[in-house]
Amino acid sequence: MTLALIGATGRSGAALARALADAGTPFIPVVRDAAKWRALALPGALRAADLRDPAALKRALAGADRVVSTVHARWASALLTAAEPGASFVLMGSTRRFSQWPDAHGNGVRAGEAALLASGRAGIMLHPTMIYGAEGEDNVRRLAALIARLPVAPLPGGGRALVQPIHQSDVTRCLMAALARDWPEATTRVVAGPEPLPYRDFLRAVAAAAGLRAPPILPIPALPLRLLAPLTRLIPGLPRIGADEIRRLTEDKAFDITPMRNDLGVDPIPLEEGLALTFPPRHTAP
Repeated sequence: MTLALIGATGRSGAALARALADAGTPFIPVVRDAAKWRALALPGALRAADLRDPAALKRALAGADRVVSTVHARWASALLTAAEPGASFVLMGSTRRFSQWPDAHGNGVRAGEAALLASGRAGIMLHPTMIYGAEGEDNVRRLAALIARLPVAPLPGGGRALVQPIHQSDVTRCLMAALARDWPEATTRVVAGPEPLPYRDFLRAVAAAAGLRAPPILPIPALPLRLLAPLTRLIPGLPRIGADEIRRLTEDKAFDITPMRNDLGVDPIPLEEGLALTFPPRHTAP
């Protein structure tokens, strides 16, 4: 197998590159920024390509009979066009494609999924839920920063909507498992944490893991929060929150992961374990 990895310097891409290197699996990193790849100090004969350049992308994928991509799924069509005729694919999407609130991110995932399913190619697109625990990720770390600054947690509907975050290590295991399997046709799978929980409980779990006091939950309608969200960029030290993020907090993001367990053989780690890895204990001098 000649394996090309698209997005090897991103969060999920770098994690996958390390896993492939640890497993002794040769791969070709295809990246836009060669300096970022060299900084990772991982093996692999770099091929530089900008996804917006069809000719360069075609050259980068020449000879690869399997393509794995951790870049946004909107690039799926470009990858399908540039790859060798017999190449198979493992692509990353997002459960944002199931959101009832259309946006550019979700629409791009839906377009990429449609391109793969209509391509006649063999492969799979994995749709992860919220990923946490990656180096440099800003999901739970940004939430922890908010918890540290706010006296109360204003949540639409009191934070009763469900979430099902997945640790980066499990996303990497799913990608590795998908690469190890020959998919007879194009398909998709959701990859998520072991079980859904209300967002308010997720917030409390993050606070506990980060060694913070969990602020009281203040139920508030989503509309006022959406109107106030842009003000976060005006407050120094407060992470920015988008109005669309507030709106998505009102919808359940809960998924059956039986296909993930059966087809990929991955049993995801519990949230508490993943958060313990994300927020290691702080040791103070005696």
